[in-house]
Amino acid sequence: MNNIPTIPLVNFIDNLVEWLRVHASFIFNPIRDFINFTVELFIKIFSIFPPLLFIVIIAFLAYYLTKKIKGITIFSILSLLLIWNLGYWDDMIITLSIVVTSALIAIIIGVPLGIWTSKSQRVEKVIMPLLDFMQTMPAFVYLIPAVSFFGIGMAPGVISSVIFAMPPAVRMTNLGIKEVPNDLVEAADSFGSTPRQKLFELELPMAKPSIMAGINQTLMLTLSMVVVASMIGAPGLGNVIYTSVSRNDVGVGFASGIAIVILAVILDRLTQALSKKNNR
Repeated sequence: MNNIPTIPLVNFIDNLVEWLRVHASFIFNPIRDFINFTVELFIKIFSIFPPLLFIVIIAFLAYYLTKKIKGITIFSILSLLLIWNLGYWDDMIITLSIVVTSALIAIIIGVPLGIWTSKSQRVEKVIMPLLDFMQTMPAFVYLIPAVSFFGIGMAPGVISSVIFAMPPAVRMTNLGIKEVPNDLVEAADSFGSTPRQKLFELELPMAKPSIMAGINQTLMLTLSMVVVASMIGAPGLGNVIYTSVSRNDVGVGFASGIAIVILAVILDRLTQALSKKNNR
């Protein structure tokens, strides 16, 4: 093996990243500014409400989606009160804003891409291996080019979260549309439906359960990236955990970890309840 020349993959990647960083800054800078603006906008929106009012709104939303005072309503009230009591409210709001921004971008890109892959086998053959690559690549690897292109802070964390969390939205949308019964599609064709009418009036409504499942997975994956993104300066609960690990502060790390778990459970149960409500 020593006589075989080494493939210059490392140098190629380094040169490519450096070239893009220098010559494509006109693309990356507006994206960074847009992401920072969006996250800060969500922070301002969520911060408008005092903690008690925010908790009441979440509890009402849980009650409205379930139509009954179930465990999620009570859990939302008690758990959010716990986060407020522990002093992690502001960090939770920042984390929620980053998660919402990342999930929205992943969904806005992922769902149309899933529709496209369901309509074209050529596109599917190209997109599916890319999704496999995105899901199997360690999440830490995404941080390296993200920092090179977008600097330190919230923007590279959001970009990394979008790359890591988008595949379920694409896959589940593609799967949901492909699982629409052929006889219904043929009936729509026989009545002279246009591709647009067939998509919006038949395929997407029939695929809604699968699409909502993909959205739920995307939301959970963005939340799982919170701690990883904190390594490149993303604020919020992830940064609290990362700092506590570096200082060997077990108590703070455990308490802030509980806050992330609480946020994950609430978001998961609310999106599941929303999916069930839309499917009735």
